[in-house]
Amino acid sequence: MLCTARILFVATLATAAGGADEPATKRPPNVLFIVADDLNHWIGCLGRNPQAKTPHIDRLAARGLLFTRAYCAAPVCNPSRAAVLSGLRPATSGIYDNSQDWRRVIVEELTLPSRLRKAGYFVAGAGKIYHGGFDRRSEWDDYLTRGQAGEERAPRKRAASVQGGGVGAIRYARLDAGDEEMGDHAVVSWIAERLSKKHEKPFFLACGLSRPHLPWIVPKKYFELFPLDGIQLPPFKADDLDDVPAAGVRMAGPQGDHAAIVKAGIWKEAIQGYLASIAFVDHEVGRLLDALDGGPHKDDTIICFWGDHGWHLGEKSHWRKFALWEEATRAPLVWIAPGVTKPGTVCERTVDFMSIYPTIAELCRVPAPEHVEGASIKPLLVDPRGSWERPAVTTHLRGNHAIRTEGWRYIRYAGGGEELYDEAKDPYEWTNLALKPEFAAKKTELARFLPPKDAPPAAEVKRAKAAKKLRKEE
Repeated sequence: MLCTARILFVATLATAAGGADEPATKRPPNVLFIVADDLNHWIGCLGRNPQAKTPHIDRLAARGLLFTRAYCAAPVCNPSRAAVLSGLRPATSGIYDNSQDWRRVIVEELTLPSRLRKAGYFVAGAGKIYHGGFDRRSEWDDYLTRGQAGEERAPRKRAASVQGGGVGAIRYARLDAGDEEMGDHAVVSWIAERLSKKHEKPFFLACGLSRPHLPWIVPKKYFELFPLDGIQLPPFKADDLDDVPAAGVRMAGPQGDHAAIVKAGIWKEAIQGYLASIAFVDHEVGRLLDALDGGPHKDDTIICFWGDHGWHLGEKSHWRKFALWEEATRAPLVWIAPGVTKPGTVCERTVDFMSIYPTIAELCRVPAPEHVEGASIKPLLVDPRGSWERPAVTTHLRGNHAIRTEGWRYIRYAGGGEELYDEAKDPYEWTNLALKPEFAAKKTELARFLPPKDAPPAAEVKRAKAAKKLRKEE
């Protein structure tokens, strides 16, 4: 139950909150924390997919620093969010999948919202911050759940009568409705109202956007931005999995989603649904920026924008996340820190999202507890071209890890299978070099960054039952 982490937290709790480089009397900055669900690197300013239309996310990036190589701690919603908000990697906490209740192994005092609250921040959130059903209301001064915002049951029902389709869980539909009927719109309105007010205490406002997570059901105007005859498929090789170890092929599941989508002839339609959902999220990000700019805290608010992990749309015959390749692990990361970042800057260093907790803590002059496993990237916010020796580390289920540097990706599976890709020459990871003897030294070099241990998985639970029990306990 992370007893060591508890002890470390208590040991650091008495540390003063002020930073040595900031006047003690200066009010700490506010934080607007924005996370989008299943948003991969298909945004305009990253250039991975030129079809994407994200003018507001691009506007956000232009105001500060865009990381071009940012990677998740885990390519699954629950472990990704638990890792970022607790500072503990999946291999340490044992939270590897969506069916595990992170609250049972990560005590409240360890999390970022609790740490900031203890330091005097007003802490509020709305939408999907933690994984659905595993919220811990006691961490927040104020919180709007997804259920309170509206879970879009009516729009989903109405979508059945308009143009839509899909196979299995990959569903899409054009909704004959306005933005105001979407749950994310209500979440953003709730955050925007708080951005419009003067706050006596510094605030940490967390906004969790549920799109572009499935199902891709958004107002039809967003579909109309992407005519079907103009949709381009992602780069694809039919034999891409031939040199991938069995464990990787199982993660890809080529006979599942991908085979069904190809058989149904709806690959382009599915991509259209994803792009439309991204465009809807982009619009809501624009509303957040407008609310901040129109409020009293425009000039003293940090913005951290990230996607919880990537998403495949047929690359390597795979759909969704749940894998350790580039498409599943790479996601947007944008920072705007007044007095620290400069507008229109880009950082090409490789970072992972374990850096978010310690970076926010440092910028807010709140010491990060010793249990936090990531490192602050404030030095890169100041100098995006500065040196950075830490690679990104991503874990999917127990014992499966990817190490990503600026030039390489190394994957080792629990059973010993390996993949190695030269990202400069092979950005779509088509040629696995792991079995070539001339690359043995490179594998050894990268393997030293693998997690030192793989904690046993935390117990699995049914989310609805666990959520009900935890509400009673709180």
